[in-house]
Amino acid sequence: MLIFYVTKLKSPSLIPTPLLGPFLSYLHTRTLFRYVKPVNWNTTHSFVRTNPLLSILERCKSLAQLKQIQAQMILTGLVDDSFAASRLVAFCALSESQSLEYCLRMLYHAREPNVFSWNVTIRGYVESGDVEGALLLYRRMLRYGSLKPDNHTYPLLLKACSCPSLNCVGLTILGHVLKFGFQYYIFVHNASISTLLSYGELEAAYDMFNKGCVRDLVTWNSMISGFVRRGLAYEAVKLYREMEEEKVKPNEITMIGMVSSCSQLQDLNLGREFHRYIEEHGIELTIPLINALMDMYVKCGDLLAARVLFDNMAQKSLVSWTTMVLGYSRFGFLDVARELLFKIPEKSVVPWNAIISGCVHAKQSKEALDLFHEMQINGIEPDKVTMVNCLCACSQLGALDVGIWIHHYIERRNLPLDVAMGTALVDMYAKCGNIPKAVQVFEEIPQRNCLTWTAIICGLALHGNARDALSYFSKMIRIGLMPDEITFLGVLSACCHGGLVEEGRKYFSQMSSKFKISPKLKHYSCMVDLLGRAGHLEEAEMLIKSMPIAPDAAVWGALFSACRVHGNVLIGERAAFKLLELDPQDGGNYVLLASMYSEAKMWKESRSARKLMEERGVEKTPGCSLVEINGIVHEFIVRDASHTQSGLIYECLVSLTNQLELLGFTSDVLAYGNDLFS
Repeated sequence: MLIFYVTKLKSPSLIPTPLLGPFLSYLHTRTLFRYVKPVNWNTTHSFVRTNPLLSILERCKSLAQLKQIQAQMILTGLVDDSFAASRLVAFCALSESQSLEYCLRMLYHAREPNVFSWNVTIRGYVESGDVEGALLLYRRMLRYGSLKPDNHTYPLLLKACSCPSLNCVGLTILGHVLKFGFQYYIFVHNASISTLLSYGELEAAYDMFNKGCVRDLVTWNSMISGFVRRGLAYEAVKLYREMEEEKVKPNEITMIGMVSSCSQLQDLNLGREFHRYIEEHGIELTIPLINALMDMYVKCGDLLAARVLFDNMAQKSLVSWTTMVLGYSRFGFLDVARELLFKIPEKSVVPWNAIISGCVHAKQSKEALDLFHEMQINGIEPDKVTMVNCLCACSQLGALDVGIWIHHYIERRNLPLDVAMGTALVDMYAKCGNIPKAVQVFEEIPQRNCLTWTAIICGLALHGNARDALSYFSKMIRIGLMPDEITFLGVLSACCHGGLVEEGRKYFSQMSSKFKISPKLKHYSCMVDLLGRAGHLEEAEMLIKSMPIAPDAAVWGALFSACRVHGNVLIGERAAFKLLELDPQDGGNYVLLASMYSEAKMWKESRSARKLMEERGVEKTPGCSLVEINGIVHEFIVRDASHTQSGLIYECLVSLTNQLELLGFTSDVLAYGNDLFS
């Protein structure tokens, strides 16, 4: 039988050497091809398309069956038809039984592979995540004689190069698009815009969008989604309004982009407008769209609306559950968040990260660390997001021992010390007072961004290392990183703590003149504090009056504190009265004003301040202290007797107070302590 079939071929040399093995291996099989007969070499194209072998190929289930079909195609001569051969290549490249290595062998040894064969192979590499293989194949395709890529080749390649790290290659491919004139094909046009947006080339993308002679809904959606991903919500909304003017009807993808814009803007009214549009125009409420709406309502503060959407969902995804858990925890409804957390059907670290993050955002850091321990008890494996959130909680609490334990945990689990993790560690050590360790971790991080530099600058500034903070700032500028408003907050704080008035003036001026950053309220507060501490009270007051934005309590408070230190009652009065206007219920301002009058021996004014406080029914908010002992954070407020060891604590305080009185200090603790134990 083997001799019979071989003699029917034009020449044995027509069987490519790499395919000879499978050809001989499967010639003996009869199960699939008992009735298949050899075809004439001069077969027509229509006959090829209706050949029984191709019909069998459509039902092929495995690579082994494909090789049987290939053997019969070689016998019948069908393999030399480019259309038939492309079917084989497509199966190897895209089917569940994908074998890119075998696909490549068939492609390279085909007599005349068509563009479709090259494209499906490239697609196979792209979908399997082998971008390098796809690009090498494209380069070989360009060198393949007279064969050229077509308008289906470039969307695949541009998708493969959408990662910003491949922007050089992607821009080269965009050059090829222009060179071969494919920019006028709608799919290539849309892919080009998406690629430019992924690289952050917003102006180039918008220019291509505006100058393009073809636009469809996908084009608009690409632009809107690209703007939203880059945080340009205002621009996305503006683009949507242009889309409305051109009478292009939005779909679910458009609405996801617009609702996400409202989330970024925290514009509840606009979000409700888009929600009404979705309902009135019958746009399908898919799970991703409902999740986007829920996220918008949560970020805009309407938890009830988000919960209604959540409760009405026929099928809830993990994102749906996580959005609600995050919302409730951020607004302080920890019990509800925990209740939802334990109702989630699938076991995942994502909702646990959400509730821990929500607690950190709501400044409930002790609860965040408790949840971290509970998460471990429930067998949930933490990831780097968990670690970053827990380190942020330690930073808020000043819980150094817990932070060190988390650092050791990260090292034991071999979690990668990326920029986010490294920055969180630097921030934790700095805010917990271990500056040498913060500097050590900073130097060990393989990659550092603006946030990392800001963390070390702010940490050094916080602990009075003003010169070191400014030195790090200078290094940051020298390596080409651009500071942001938080960086300058650290720099000005360093000048403030170090009494560096001239340097503070210089950096405050450079914010807008050199770095194009408009000073915010906190920057003005730092400058007022810096000038006030140095005794330049008139200059500080003039700075407040020249502010382009209305000063808040922090700005006036900085001036008031400086006036108390330097005994300037006149300016201090003006600052105090501004504070009382801004927040008439803050009891601390009345007490401090009365104290300032008392220090100046203005007894009548002091009594008037305390009387005004009584008339308005204002009480001083009790202070709160946190103490970390053996890795456990204990919280206390004034006259707190809720702690299990409060008896011993107050005994110790009474003893300390008695010793302080011997040194000339006075305190209210003794009186309360005597009442407590009488």
